[in-house]
Amino acid sequence: MIETERLRLRPYSPTDHAAYSTMCADPEVVRFLSGEPLSAEETWNRVLRYAGHWSLLNYGIFAVVEKASDRFIGETGFADFHRGIGPDFDGGGEAAWVFSSEVHGRGFAFEAAEAAHRWFAKQRGDSRTVCLIDPANGPSLKLAGRLGYVPFGEAY
Repeated sequence: MIETERLRLRPYSPTDHAAYSTMCADPEVVRFLSGEPLSAEETWNRVLRYAGHWSLLNYGIFAVVEKASDRFIGETGFADFHRGIGPDFDGGGEAAWVFSSEVHGRGFAFEAAEAAHRWFAKQRGDSRTVCLIDPANGPSLKLAGRLGYVPFGEAY
């Protein structure tokens, strides 16, 4: 578990599924991801996939909980999704972050992602990380820039 001033980051558990499913059913949240709200089955499969990352790779996507309310507000961390995009992208830690629309604009995504990046660097050394962001997703591009990412290509 990672703690910041306002947040707790921890691996997902089955009890997170309902809140995660609710977040991923919000059209605002998935607008730059799939574009379509995710079903309960799709979110359950993602929770299982995230558990597999932790089990097999010793890293993964963290569930993010706001300390003050003890509620799930999003996710961040690293994964190896085997997207097949190419050697410049695949094989490293892919940084990810998705947060409930209720908390957009409050700095939680940066606070959580920055903490996850520090943790990942301690675990994996200076291994290269990447992120995949829709070019129309201005807030996520800004966050990536604050974390030190620079564009190096287009995948879609």
